[in-house]
Amino acid sequence: MGFKNLRFVILIRVALLVLSIFLLAYIMYEVPNTVNSVFIAGLIIVQIYFLVRTLDKTNREIASFLSSIKYDDFTTTYPSSGRGKSMNELYNEFNTVIRKFREIRAEKEANYHYFRTIVQHVAIGLVTFNKLGEIQIINSAAKKLIGVDSLNSIFELSKVSPKLVESLVKLKTGGSALIELTNEGTRTQLSIYVIELVLRGEEFKLVSIQNIQSELEEKEMDAWQNLIRVLTHEIMNSVTPLSSLANTVEVNLVDNIEDDVPIEKEELEDIYLAVQTIKRRSEGLIRFVSDFRNLTRIPEPKIQEIEFSKVIDHIKVLLAHEMETRGIQFVVNINPKDLKIHVDKELIDQVLINIVQNAMHALDENEEEKMIIINAFVNEYGRPTMKIRDNGSGIDEEALGKIFIPFFTTKKQGSGIGLSLSKQIMRKHGGAITVRSVLQEGTEFTLRF
Repeated sequence: MGFKNLRFVILIRVALLVLSIFLLAYIMYEVPNTVNSVFIAGLIIVQIYFLVRTLDKTNREIASFLSSIKYDDFTTTYPSSGRGKSMNELYNEFNTVIRKFREIRAEKEANYHYFRTIVQHVAIGLVTFNKLGEIQIINSAAKKLIGVDSLNSIFELSKVSPKLVESLVKLKTGGSALIELTNEGTRTQLSIYVIELVLRGEEFKLVSIQNIQSELEEKEMDAWQNLIRVLTHEIMNSVTPLSSLANTVEVNLVDNIEDDVPIEKEELEDIYLAVQTIKRRSEGLIRFVSDFRNLTRIPEPKIQEIEFSKVIDHIKVLLAHEMETRGIQFVVNINPKDLKIHVDKELIDQVLINIVQNAMHALDENEEEKMIIINAFVNEYGRPTMKIRDNGSGIDEEALGKIFIPFFTTKKQGSGIGLSLSKQIMRKHGGAITVRSVLQEGTEFTLRF
């Protein structure tokens, strides 16, 4: 039958099937005839078969439509006329859905190529890889910075720098590292920053790579100039009076020797005082040089896992008497209570003692309630963090930018190496120390491990 209207075809087939059934019943009960009965029964079976087949056609087309969506095959089109009203509406909806998916895919591909072009041409090196080290994306800048033409796995970088591979594997979200590479005799300092991502249940790492060689050289020059300025100031403060006193003693002795005149008691006392002064200033200069030497001899950390609370308890016991004498409240908040860090306890003790003692000195001028508050927690990047805050006099903006410079100090009796030493210790732990301060409100140091 050449009918295209599905509804009409089904109605005809159902009518013929019903007629055949009545005919079979009539033959069986009114004019029994085995041959005719068998023929009519066979005709009924054939009609049922074609009816089911007609109904299955719609299901097959729906299944075909869903299959094309499943396998992203949006090339299929369905006739939108000549199949009856209901089928035409169904096919129209099929075509609309396919057209929408086709537009979405085209837009997605355009966005993909757009962002891929941006990633490839951005000046910062970008690399993404999964837990197995397999690389999904590596842009041109990253290849140039690392010095490779192609890369399939981060472990292939072992030939370039084992330290680079180790950093990429170990660093967690928010972690950073400085890696030095030498390519064709040219030294390059790379800054590595890592973010962890989860895409469709699979873990990835996104790594940004920047060449900071020029910035480091500029900072290094500034650091040297600051250090030389401090060293020059300290040495000149000691050497100038030493030279002057030595010259005075020399003149007095020469006059007495040339005139062959005995040295009087008063002159001897003056010479003695001058020598004593020279001795004290020399000892001060020796201590200064010793402190400078200590800055360059920080031992490698012996890392162990320890609870924050035990570290803080040790500091509380050590400084409890001094805090009580000064009338300082010491408040500690740790969340969670069993928060742990991987550090060298002795070195971190030294850092905390330096910072807490500085806070205590900052509170000397505070006539109101004196408080030092320590908050320990896990930050948004999953890194253990400690904030040490006081409500002291604060640090002015100019001094705030120099407090980590060796030998810079705002205290009359300070050596100026405590915070510089603390910063180096934190760097050796792969962490960081930062500070913010507001005059007459207080200062807050942040330690990130």
